[in-house]
Amino acid sequence: MSYDERTFVMVKPDGVQRGLIGEIISRFEHRGLKLVGAKALQLDEELAKTHYSEHEGKPFFEGLIEFITSGPVFAMVWEGKDATRQVRRMVGATDPAEAAPGTIRGDYGLDLGRNVIHASDHEDEGANEQEIKVFFDDAELLDYEQATDEWRYE
Repeated sequence: MSYDERTFVMVKPDGVQRGLIGEIISRFEHRGLKLVGAKALQLDEELAKTHYSEHEGKPFFEGLIEFITSGPVFAMVWEGKDATRQVRRMVGATDPAEAAPGTIRGDYGLDLGRNVIHASDHEDEGANEQEIKVFFDDAELLDYEQATDEWRYE
C-alpha cells in the first residue's frame, strides 16, 4: 500500500556528529511514517548551493553552505498520509529557541545555525519533489508494503 505523499528530510552535520540519526528515525517510525529512502553523504559546495538555492543572496547564505558541507549528512525520504505536514510539525520551528518542547528542534536544537534537521516545506507544493530529486535517483527509492500498513490508516 503506497500513500501518495513523500517528503524529504535531512539530518544536518550537527545532528550526525551528535549521534541523533537513530533517535530521529525512531520518532518518524513511531509516528507511523514509512522510510522509503536513506543515505549518508558528504555534500559538496555545488550540491549544497543547489539544495539551498532559494537562500542565495541572503546574508546567511555563505555560512549556511559552509556549515552544511562541514560534515556528513543523513538524507531520507519518508512516506505517509499528509507526510510533509506531519514531519514539519514534528521538526518544530526553525529557531530552536522558538520550537516547542517535544519537537525535534525543541528537544535537540541548540542554535538557529545548528538546528539539527532540515525538512521540506509544506507551503511549497513542488519542494518535496524537487528536493527528493536533488538527493535521490528513482532507483534509490523503495515502494513496498509494511505488515503494519493496515493498522495506520482507515
